[in-house]
Amino acid sequence: MTALSLENVNKSFGPVHVLKDIDLTVEEGEFVVFVGPSGCGKSTLLRVIAGLEDATSGTVRIGGDVVNSVPPAKRGIAMVFQSYALYPHLTVKDNMGLGLRQEGADKSVVEAQVAKSSAMLDLDSYLTRRPAELSGGQRQRVAIGRAIVRDPKLFLFDEPLSNLDAALRMNTRVEIANLHRTLSASMIYVTHDQIEAMTLADKIVVLRDGRVEQVGSPMELYNNPANRFVASFLGSPAMNFLDRSVPGLAPGRTIGIRPEYLSLSEDGQIAGTVTHVERLGGDTNLLVRTDQDETLTVRLFGQDPTEVGAQVRLGFDPARAFHFNAAQERVTADAA
Repeated sequence: MTALSLENVNKSFGPVHVLKDIDLTVEEGEFVVFVGPSGCGKSTLLRVIAGLEDATSGTVRIGGDVVNSVPPAKRGIAMVFQSYALYPHLTVKDNMGLGLRQEGADKSVVEAQVAKSSAMLDLDSYLTRRPAELSGGQRQRVAIGRAIVRDPKLFLFDEPLSNLDAALRMNTRVEIANLHRTLSASMIYVTHDQIEAMTLADKIVVLRDGRVEQVGSPMELYNNPANRFVASFLGSPAMNFLDRSVPGLAPGRTIGIRPEYLSLSEDGQIAGTVTHVERLGGDTNLLVRTDQDETLTVRLFGQDPTEVGAQVRLGFDPARAFHFNAAQERVTADAA
């Protein structure tokens, strides 16, 4: 069954056209991530799905039902915000059960749903506390628990980890992934962080300037980007680009090489000087200024002794190079 269907959805704020002809399907149980740079329209699209903004044109279906004119509370969705949006005077238990109580659910149902969600999120020890007595990660888990108790058709997450530090982001990311596996629920998750997108998604939707650039699984997009924008956005460190020909490759408009596909090689195709070294323990990143004044990132596995100022040559397998035409669309090596 289809959890969500968007057909030719557009959204304008006065003369500003924010969403442009969005077509998208989310299947039952899928974890879909909207990713893209700031201002690309991903949060606006989520708000249109939630009913917090009206689509200027197009059709929004949730569970097969057209919901364009249905208020947010009646759409069968639950939303988790970046800001937690918890009531400071209520306990964790009361915050989690508030939505159900407002819908008129029986007290026993509220109690059962809160208990179930609390156990799932390891919040049993915090039920009598108020938000001010919780850490940022605990508050976000309460916000997620409040969504779970409503047993929605569709979960919507709007950059829920943005306020957390690096360690908490990773831990909460794992909790959300485990939650998805446990609930087998349909989830849409908005982020500008491509690492979150790659690690959480069944399907990634890459947005730019209000349009869908490409849709696919994380590895499909990583290995087969449709254009230079998608290629550059997914991957850390980002893909290297050379707007010139390279020995061993047919002449082309632009060549893309991922950092992990470059290596130090005495007979490599590219010469340069190391300008910076990042020693990460498990990996070493080298920034190399080429003899044609380009900066490339090289990702080496393990601990490498290369120092700043070293003269190096970089080699790569031509079969691993990406080719882009004048319109910055991905093409085959022959077409390039």
